[in-house]
Amino acid sequence: MALVLSLLPKPAYSQITSDGTLSTKITTTNGLNFTIDDGNRAGNNLFHSFSEFSVPSGGSATFNNSVGIENIIGRVTGGLVSDVNGLIRANGSANLFLINPNGIIFGSEASLELGGSFIGTTANSLQFEDGAEFSTTEPQLPPLLTINTPLGLQYGSNPGSIVNQSRATDINGNIVGLQVPPGQTLALVGGDIALEGGSLSAEVGRIEIGSVAANSRVKLIPRRNSYVLDYEGTENFQDIQVSQQSLVNTSGEGGGDIQLQGGACILQRLLELGLIISEMEKREV
Repeated sequence: MALVLSLLPKPAYSQITSDGTLSTKITTTNGLNFTIDDGNRAGNNLFHSFSEFSVPSGGSATFNNSVGIENIIGRVTGGLVSDVNGLIRANGSANLFLINPNGIIFGSEASLELGGSFIGTTANSLQFEDGAEFSTTEPQLPPLLTINTPLGLQYGSNPGSIVNQSRATDINGNIVGLQVPPGQTLALVGGDIALEGGSLSAEVGRIEIGSVAANSRVKLIPRRNSYVLDYEGTENFQDIQVSQQSLVNTSGEGGGDIQLQGGACILQRLLELGLIISEMEKREV
């Protein structure tokens, strides 16, 4: 897995740039901290389009959305992997979708500061209940921006990989890695998935890890402010690898849910293994 990702094109240095297809505006004073303004709003959905989206170590990407936004949807249309090794944050209780078909790497310092759920995916497009589609592969076409709820992830012929190495800590110094607020969903859905010493945390929430094969479609089922992923129409899966004392945690009063969907799941020195086995739904093909 690591070898495959190392061969993928990465940015020479971390940066966030607009691709010009939407009104996304990006500013930075130091090449380290980026503010993302404007975008195209449709109802309570806010759409952004990037040619590159990578966050440097010690840096940040701030989505400066209005507090009434429910879903921030960011696509990456260039050919580079998103290399995130800093903070991604947004205002209010918005859910954030980060879509890059080329792949996403969350480095050891990657962290989230969100009020809603986070869905990181290497899908080609996000589909909506009215039939509209927000595509990463045909950005030159006028996007069909919609007020409707996202309902599906459509993958292409070679879904990119996702790697999580995040060891970010909370205010008490506890390792939480990528973390969403209590009751929310944290989802990583792509081709091969690797948790390489990285942690995922969603207190009394839901963690979704899905590894799907070419041309798959994964349904998104809204549940209050979170999402459940449905793989009913997915026929083939790829591999999930969990190693180097990775932590997947939904603990808290009443507990949460963890779903792993993959053709093979390799667990190596996984912390809280009993929690995952008791709470996950795992499908092997």
